[in-house]
Amino acid sequence: MAARKELSARTGYSHNDLDRQSDKRDDAAHVAALRADAEARTFVLAGDNVILERDSEGYRSLFTFAESAKMGPARETAFLGHDGVGGVFATLLEDAPQDLGPTREQLQRIYKNEAPLPGKTAEVRTDLRSILMQGMVSEKTAGRLAQAKSLMYWHSRHRFCSNCGGETQTAAAGWKRVCAACKGEHFPRTDPVVIMLAVSGDKCLLGRQPRFPKGMYSALAGFVEGGETLEDAVRREIKEEAGISCGKVTYMASQPWPFPCSLMIGCLAEAEDEKITIDVTELDDARWFSREEALKLVDGKLDGFFCPPKLAIAHHLLAAWARGEVA
Repeated sequence: MAARKELSARTGYSHNDLDRQSDKRDDAAHVAALRADAEARTFVLAGDNVILERDSEGYRSLFTFAESAKMGPARETAFLGHDGVGGVFATLLEDAPQDLGPTREQLQRIYKNEAPLPGKTAEVRTDLRSILMQGMVSEKTAGRLAQAKSLMYWHSRHRFCSNCGGETQTAAAGWKRVCAACKGEHFPRTDPVVIMLAVSGDKCLLGRQPRFPKGMYSALAGFVEGGETLEDAVRREIKEEAGISCGKVTYMASQPWPFPCSLMIGCLAEAEDEKITIDVTELDDARWFSREEALKLVDGKLDGFFCPPKLAIAHHLLAAWARGEVA
């Protein structure tokens, strides 16, 4: 596969070259044959954690179905795609606790890459952020794990029909659930989130949420609402959170964000004023950073401040603007 040059390719979880074979998902015989093949492998998730196995060469993330069965009974299994060797699946173990997300202290360790490596046990259960930050798997594997995690999260939350309350069953190789009672069909969801830099001349706007570690500033972000364009969502979120009105909005990049199942859509917005009025329920603070400060921020050289790590799209939006890669 030729190297991708778009800004999105620099973000974490964006490298996933599986042939998803979406046209084969309804072919039960085809999927069953792939699963029965000796080359079939599966990722295994316990709640929101990924199960890895440490060996002398590093961390292994793909297992045979026989190995997966020894880890616990499977609640769901879905076909992710073909890697050129065999079918790649995702398995969610039965009754594993769901992760409520990282605490402020955990974010501090993750964003500063200070999360301790797991102990010397053969089996490691850990979160997907730490896996990428600590380089436990390749970028390509991290992208595949993001696909697996988002899909399994959806399955864990859709065991019952939102129409009638009946129990749903997996179909289309794990890419659909069908209600046994009303026959309603339900499909995996991806939640669009805009994340953006408001810029004014040689300054950009960054903010910090209450849960952020001390000194961390990032791009503003928010969910896209029904009946709203991406551009309007960008303008609305900046206005609501920081009191800044914006005009022209330009798309920059996107990132799969499996926490739990979002697509981050990165944009640049031209500010029409610079007076900040923060929404204190959303932000602790917001401030303008000069281009020089932004350059130091992405290089980790601005005393007292830091930005999200390179796995996050916010880092690359800021870096691309600071380095003059975008207007």
